[in-house]
Amino acid sequence: MINKHNPDVLSCLANLSNDEVFTPPEVVNRMLDMLPQELFESTETTFLDPCCKTGVFLREIAKRLLSNQMPGYETAIEQINAKKSSGQKLSPDEKFFMHQLQQTVDHIFHNQLFGIAITEMTSLVSRRSVYCSKWPNGEYSVSKFDTPEGNIRFKRINHTWEKGKCKYCGASQEEYNRGDALETHAYEWIHTENPEGIFNMKFDVIISNPPYQLSDGSGGSTDSAMPIYQKFISQSKKLNPKNLIMIVPSKWMVGGRGLDSFRREMQSDLRLQRIVDYENASVCFPGIHIDGGVCYFLWKNDYKGKCDYAFISNDGSVSENKRFLKNDVFDYVIRDNRIQTILEKTSQDGKFNDCVSNVKPFGIRGYLFNEPDRYPTANLKDKPYKDSVHIYGVKGIKGGARRTEGYIKRDLISNNEDAIDKYKLFFTTSYSTNAVNPPDVIVGNPGDVCTETFLLIGPFKTKKEQQNCYSYIHTKFFKFLLYHGKGTMHVNKAVFGLIPMQDFSKPWTDEELYSKYKLTKNEIKFIEQLFENTEDA
Repeated sequence: MINKHNPDVLSCLANLSNDEVFTPPEVVNRMLDMLPQELFESTETTFLDPCCKTGVFLREIAKRLLSNQMPGYETAIEQINAKKSSGQKLSPDEKFFMHQLQQTVDHIFHNQLFGIAITEMTSLVSRRSVYCSKWPNGEYSVSKFDTPEGNIRFKRINHTWEKGKCKYCGASQEEYNRGDALETHAYEWIHTENPEGIFNMKFDVIISNPPYQLSDGSGGSTDSAMPIYQKFISQSKKLNPKNLIMIVPSKWMVGGRGLDSFRREMQSDLRLQRIVDYENASVCFPGIHIDGGVCYFLWKNDYKGKCDYAFISNDGSVSENKRFLKNDVFDYVIRDNRIQTILEKTSQDGKFNDCVSNVKPFGIRGYLFNEPDRYPTANLKDKPYKDSVHIYGVKGIKGGARRTEGYIKRDLISNNEDAIDKYKLFFTTSYSTNAVNPPDVIVGNPGDVCTETFLLIGPFKTKKEQQNCYSYIHTKFFKFLLYHGKGTMHVNKAVFGLIPMQDFSKPWTDEELYSKYKLTKNEIKFIEQLFENTEDA
């Protein structure tokens, strides 16, 4: 009945793909600890994992249910097994206990635990983990079912294509329109208008670690792939469970492709009772890097109020407070509680991102230098010529990429034409999430433009203003706020939203900024500590 593993195989499994980040049992139990523990005492509580990968959620729930419904069963089992091993006969009370134990196990597995696997393979792994047999109707299952899937179902679902994309999840038809031999990654939970009809029942608890992303055919890299975890959360809310717990990337709080509406929905949802947010995802998933960290949350349908927010930073320090996720100053969630007092002082000024462009500041795509033939009229050259402008970009090289420059026809510029002949700065659109110091900013003079691999800062009327802004960007104050506004590798206009605007008729130093905003010694120390193990730019 009891299988003890040391180490637990579920802690050691390698991930099968980007959408299958397995949850270690200790993390599952930290999530379960957030629930009202009386739920595990009741024989009526129902649990659903709509995205089973290893079955670890259902397995750990089963342990708690069994411990609460039959206290001390583990000790009794050990004694009975020892007796059997020595050839002794069981007493009538021991036989009755075994019968009662089996009835309790059957009730838990048949009436309280339900799951939907994300692939056929994970359905087998989950059943093996939960029922001790991948065939619940077989002789080795700890609880017998009439069907080979038990209460952990897997149904192969096809995407519903509309104009080359799935109307439910947005997957690329070119990439995921597969034959029967390959997984479609069309997850049942989010590919239906009627999720409540899957099991035809209400659930007290929905808990899971959903798939995080799918390729939509635009490149498939971690940064360009399309997030889908928010769809599992929104779909789960439709069932209005009493409790909803999921662990997902924290990227939704500060940015992320296609997550703006979801972020606004979560910020306005007063049923979020608690969030535990890890800046470093490897604390929860050893050996796994997830840009921006991960978080798990408890959503309760009968709760309305401030969110109990805990933030665990890279250095392991923990800060907690109760607050609303939505605020009147910023469009995203302030993750680190320690930064809030600083932001309250700096919010009196305008936002620096007012002078930062949107993507493709001059309308020139990033592939200009790698594939100039895709710009047949560009006339890309190394030296200036009549009606040309100087352009900065990036060219792929073996093992990476490097900044490069050249000259193209002025009439190819389709955005910000008025900035061409002014002073400006160019800021990269991508660098490491954990980097404190961003790559060097390019000083753009009159006649300079850039590809979409950079953002335009400015333009400025004078070179002096340009240089003073450059000095501001290189302060620890600026880089500190940029770091906390940037939850992913990707840099866009929004990540500069925490940074206040300055008067660029003068240069700026950290000391002047600390004084201007009346920062305390602890606040200054908090900023300075971020740079202790890095080289100051």
